Amino acid sequence: MEMILKNRLNAEDVRKVSEALLKKHLSLAVDGYKLTTEMALNVLMKAAIEKRSIEAVCADLDEVVDSNTLREALNRELTVTDLRQHEAQFNDALADCIPAAMPRGGLEMAVDFHDEPFYGKSAQLRAYTVRGEARDGTTHFWRIATLYVIWREVRLTLALTYVLPEDTPLLVLQRLLERRAALGVVPKVLYLDKGFASSAIITYLQDDAKLPAIIACPIRGKSGGTRALCRGRKAYRTRYTFTDGTTTEVAVVPTLKRQRKSSQFKRTWLVFIVIHLDWSAKKVQQRYRRRFGIEASYRQLGQVRAHTNSRNPALRFFFLALALLLIDL
Repeated sequence: MEMILKNRLNAEDVRKVSEALLKKHLSLAVDGYKLTTEMALNVLMKAAIEKRSIEAVCADLDEVVDSNTLREALNRELTVTDLRQHEAQFNDALADCIPAAMPRGGLEMAVDFHDEPFYGKSAQLRAYTVRGEARDGTTHFWRIATLYVIWREVRLTLALTYVLPEDTPLLVLQRLLERRAALGVVPKVLYLDKGFASSAIITYLQDDAKLPAIIACPIRGKSGGTRALCRGRKAYRTRYTFTDGTTTEVAVVPTLKRQRKSSQFKRTWLVFIVIHLDWSAKKVQQRYRRRFGIEASYRQLGQVRAHTNSRNPALRFFFLALALLLIDL
């Protein structure tokens, strides 16, 4: 006899759970003459799961309103003035997805940014985008930041926040860590990428938050700066003082990188800022590599995100947050 697993779910089960969770936590109410909130949520989930637009989904389904009616209702309900309210609601929904069996201490966590390209010229819209290095034909991006936990080789999103141009990396980190504290989750180590390598964040983690962390450190300078640390053939740890006087522990690790146009290898270096950890330099590098699972999670996000050309930042944030929620579910 074939064993039937009690926790096996089919697509309809997942749809019902998702709909119930969204109704519980989101204040989205778009009821009208023909449109209902339940109808809107089902269209949005179908668009996300099939990576399609609202227009395409509405055209496929028989008993739903036309896409213009739904889009107008969503734009009325999802406004930029309520961005932080929507953010708080999605964070509550993400908290409901935390497995009961997951311990609340001794976990590896990571914070990272995720950008979506913005191609508009409107100054009003650019007030909700951040400027970054040129990529995908633009230097402006819609940006969110997420806090992940790595548990049983699975990445679960604990919290997310929308990033505005005036938000410094320190403010974004503090916002996410405050949410982490509210959930009662204590990290064994926190992984941060180069975007968080600043004296303000080092001081905050060392003295205020007192959290163990590894931060990827950019290599700067021609012969001085952190480039002066890149010497020898073995990985090592040392104390380093930045130009503004901030002192911290760093791990320096030599690596070999294959050249693109030949089979030869070139020696390169990795530098990590190490806070409240006694790990060897080699162990720091090995453990930090686990952070790259976040990139896999962001690729998964692209697999369950509805397509849109909307210029409404709140609607774009809704689609990104919905994708992360569906992945957690």
